[in-house]
Amino acid sequence: MIPRVLVTEAATAVLRKLQALHGPLLIHQSGGCCDGSSPMCYPLGEFRVGAQDVKLGTIVDCPVFIGAAQFEYWAHTQLTIDVVPGRGGGFSLEAPEGVRFLTRSRVFTDAEVAALAPVTTGAQV
Repeated sequence: MIPRVLVTEAATAVLRKLQALHGPLLIHQSGGCCDGSSPMCYPLGEFRVGAQDVKLGTIVDCPVFIGAAQFEYWAHTQLTIDVVPGRGGGFSLEAPEGVRFLTRSRVFTDAEVAALAPVTTGAQV
C-alpha cells in the first residue's frame, strides 16, 4: 500500500520531543482560516475528530486527519509533514519550540492511485 502521509526526520524529532512533553498526539491538517493550511498538532483527545474528518494515516504513532472538504482537493497527493524554523499556528503544540510544521505534497502517479488504501473517517476510528 502507498502511504498518503509521510514525515521527515526533522519533523519526527520534533514529534518525539512533543510526545515526551505532552503524551500521545494527533495531527490535523488545517483547512485554512487563521492558521492557513497547515498541520496542527494537539494532545490526543484535545481535538475532537468529527465524522467528516478523513484519516490519512499515522506518523510517529500520531494519527493524521484532514477535513473531508480539504481531502477532496488533496486526495490525489501524498503529503509529507515537515518542520521549519519560525512561528506557526498559535494552537499547535510546536509553536513554543520556535518551529512550525509544514505540509509538502506531490501528486500520486496513476499506478500509486491504484495501490492506495481506502481511507476511514473520524466516525470509523
